Amino acid sequence: MYTTVNTSKNRTIIMVSLHSSLSNAPAKNAKQHFTRRSFLPDQQNVLWQIEKGFVRTFTYLEDGTTVALGLWGPGDIIGKVLSKMEPYQMECLTKVEVKSLLMENWYQAQETLLAHIQQAEELMVIRSYKKVDTMLIKLLAWLSKKFGLQVEQGRLIDMRLTHEDLAEMLGSTRVTITRILGQFEEEGLIDRLSLHRIVVREEDIWYYEI
Repeated sequence: MYTTVNTSKNRTIIMVSLHSSLSNAPAKNAKQHFTRRSFLPDQQNVLWQIEKGFVRTFTYLEDGTTVALGLWGPGDIIGKVLSKMEPYQMECLTKVEVKSLLMENWYQAQETLLAHIQQAEELMVIRSYKKVDTMLIKLLAWLSKKFGLQVEQGRLIDMRLTHEDLAEMLGSTRVTITRILGQFEEEGLIDRLSLHRIVVREEDIWYYEI
């Protein structure tokens, strides 16, 4: 709602109703649901706390190359305000339920920033290996430890990560990732299931020759 106020010297001021501004702001702790491969809004001064599902954050270069910034799951807090990257995208890898947090009410700043810094360092180390197969086995080990579910065969990574997603995480190609995953499966390091799910055999991957 807008109110027009006439002033002297033929000036007109448009005043925005406070009620209107508040009604357009996201409700505190409001839960929202997003479908797989949809994007979380990058609303100003709003953070998203993931309740269910998994989200990847990324940017891309002028030539269109995708640069992975992070992978996040239940309990993690993400948002455009936490990054200097432009553009900054938050893509749902699965069905996702999130809770909105207004920046002015955010009281876990230190804990969340530390989590983002630590993950950035872990992914930087993984991407620093020279061989793609080493990077991939390290990435799978990291994913299984951080997000995996214990099953009879090992740790299940149920994040619906495609071969293209894994390639973008490591700066490689989909064809290369597909070939190496096949190699890992032949060697008994992983089991590939439907819907891009992977079971990592923890006891075996630590003996993988770097």
